[in-house]
Amino acid sequence: MRRAVVIGATGQIGRPAVGALASDGWEVTAASRGGDRDAAWPDGVRTVRLDREDDAALAAVVGDGCDLVVDVVAYGARHARQLTSLAGRVGSAVVVSSVSVYEDGKGRGFDTQSEPDGFPEYPVPIPETQPTVAPGESTYSTGKAALEQELLAAGDRLPATLLRAGAVHGPYCRTPRELYFVKRNLDGRGRRVVAYGGRSRFHPVSVHTLAELIRLAAARPGPRVLNACDDEAPTVAEIAAAIDAVMGVEPETVLVDGPPPAPTVGDTPWSVPAPVVCDMTAARRELGLGPVARYAETLPETVEWIERRLAGRDWREAYPKLFQAYGDLFDYAAEDAWLDAAPAPAAPAT
Repeated sequence: MRRAVVIGATGQIGRPAVGALASDGWEVTAASRGGDRDAAWPDGVRTVRLDREDDAALAAVVGDGCDLVVDVVAYGARHARQLTSLAGRVGSAVVVSSVSVYEDGKGRGFDTQSEPDGFPEYPVPIPETQPTVAPGESTYSTGKAALEQELLAAGDRLPATLLRAGAVHGPYCRTPRELYFVKRNLDGRGRRVVAYGGRSRFHPVSVHTLAELIRLAAARPGPRVLNACDDEAPTVAEIAAAIDAVMGVEPETVLVDGPPPAPTVGDTPWSVPAPVVCDMTAARRELGLGPVARYAETLPETVEWIERRLAGRDWREAYPKLFQAYGDLFDYAAEDAWLDAAPAPAAPAT
């Protein structure tokens, strides 16, 4: 039987990835810091505790060898070298990277977006041949670029499929962008503000899509980089409407053409001035990826997970990493002040 080790097995990506591999006939060792088990995994899945910063511990989990290592939490050149040091004992690897490695034709990327005119303008859709930022350790994007560079350079010793994930969504996410609309609906907000006319697109990827990509890449090992996103890239307005439908509410969405009108007003976690949409042609061609699930179809489990985690808790306690990344997403006082002062929409022409 083919043997696989999944690093980061109890995270949002690792849980369905373990399940997908086990269902496909792999003997899976699910490695995580706590060594926990997901109730949905088959009984044959083996669980182990692992601090992935401990090189000797990882080598011990791999043991005499395995056919596949799936690493959903790798970051930086050190983690790449940790994996390549196991070449000869590991048949192939599937490693999760990020679309944030991309750079546009003017040297702009995710790291420059807070600068004046700093948001990148990518081609629509973005192919894997698009240039990437220089590798380094100073930011998330440069760290992922360093991870990719090291692994690709060792492709003759350890063939690794690198999956450039978009905006990941699904249960167990520590930074669920959907919270922006879910919490407003739970709080009974009748109006919410959305910048850029609700037309922003930041390509999402379901944890189920990622699990399928991991399963397919495991069966077709090779050194490659592939975009990892859903079939569709809905706009923010479409995302909001889909979440409302799941929750059975009909709030008013106030659309603002252009950037957020105030620092904490209308700036959703998907709100970007230019589209970030990835080309999935290569994944379909090289791995045989087919339709997995539409964004709206996966929302019920995401919304349920967010509601359960929020129950009786301050959102900043429930999702500290989201607060750290985006600041105050629920400044209702500033939102109401802007809505009260905003001019009424023009009456339709007669």
